[in-house]
Amino acid sequence: MSDIGSEEMEEEQGPYLGEYEGGRNENEERHGQGKATLPNGDTYEGMYDCGKRHGQGVYRFKNGARYIGEYLKNKKHGQGTFIYPDGSKYEGGWVDDQRCGFGKYFYVNGDIYEGDWQNHVRHGQGTYTYAATGTKYVGRWQNGKREGHGELVHTNHKYVGVFRDDKPMGKGKYVFDIGCEQHGEYIPVEQEKEDKGAEDEEASANIIPKWKAGQVTTIHLQTEEEDEEVAKEEESSQEQPPPEATEGEAQQQAEGTTGEQQAEEAKPEEQTEAPQEGEAEGEAAKPEGEEPKEETQAETTEAPEAPAEGETTEQVSEEAPQQEEAPTEQAEQEASAE
Repeated sequence: MSDIGSEEMEEEQGPYLGEYEGGRNENEERHGQGKATLPNGDTYEGMYDCGKRHGQGVYRFKNGARYIGEYLKNKKHGQGTFIYPDGSKYEGGWVDDQRCGFGKYFYVNGDIYEGDWQNHVRHGQGTYTYAATGTKYVGRWQNGKREGHGELVHTNHKYVGVFRDDKPMGKGKYVFDIGCEQHGEYIPVEQEKEDKGAEDEEASANIIPKWKAGQVTTIHLQTEEEDEEVAKEEESSQEQPPPEATEGEAQQQAEGTTGEQQAEEAKPEEQTEAPQEGEAEGEAAKPEGEEPKEETQAETTEAPEAPAEGETTEQVSEEAPQQEEAPTEQAEQEASAE
């Protein structure tokens, strides 16, 4: 049908293109302070630059989630706070719409993680506190899992050792407040599976760590942090040996060089031993290609503003990891028995 009445009805029932109130530049692009209602019902109030969210702003989702922080070319970048629909919250750094850098996450069950992030997951050095028990894990993380040296601190004792794939593995020790420590190691043990069909038979084996207790000794005065520093110094000394200095000294002893020759040989050694400053990390790559917009006189016919990449996925909150049951009672009984 092509009569005027039907065309007006189609326009009234057409897609909602959103609304915008605020500044514009000479190209009629959104620029400066502005407020927009997106076609999907989300709202944004903050700074724009050449049609894109850029600078400080507040993005509110229609489901109740919101982000308060910095934007760069339509993406969360810089410092910001994201409050998720379930009530969990993240405060910290963002890079290219991902949690990155130092940040603090408050989980819905009360757990708290404070430390390094990369590619939206826990990665680097950090501390995770379990709200139910007060237990803390202080150590290294890799791709969201505990990996490397770490400490699992309980109320009256702690475990110090190495973690692999989010579980304690290998040699470690339990340090008790009564003044002793029990050495031992976690051995991987395959857990027995119930027969529930062919699908379970093909599933990968469930490996759990089992504590093998060893000798009980008094607590060493030197802390684990000091041990790590000593180990790092030893590794750095092994990685950067001074071969030129030893060769020069050998030549001096064999050939009997004079004092002037020794001074000349010492100069290049000092230059080689001087550490080189590391290059600064490159800036995050900026997204390319700004979409050109065809503006009309009526704001209701303006091309709708699309949510930034990852806005819908950001509504999914981070899951809190489960706390494994440490053999605290067994370790304490063995320690007291010995």
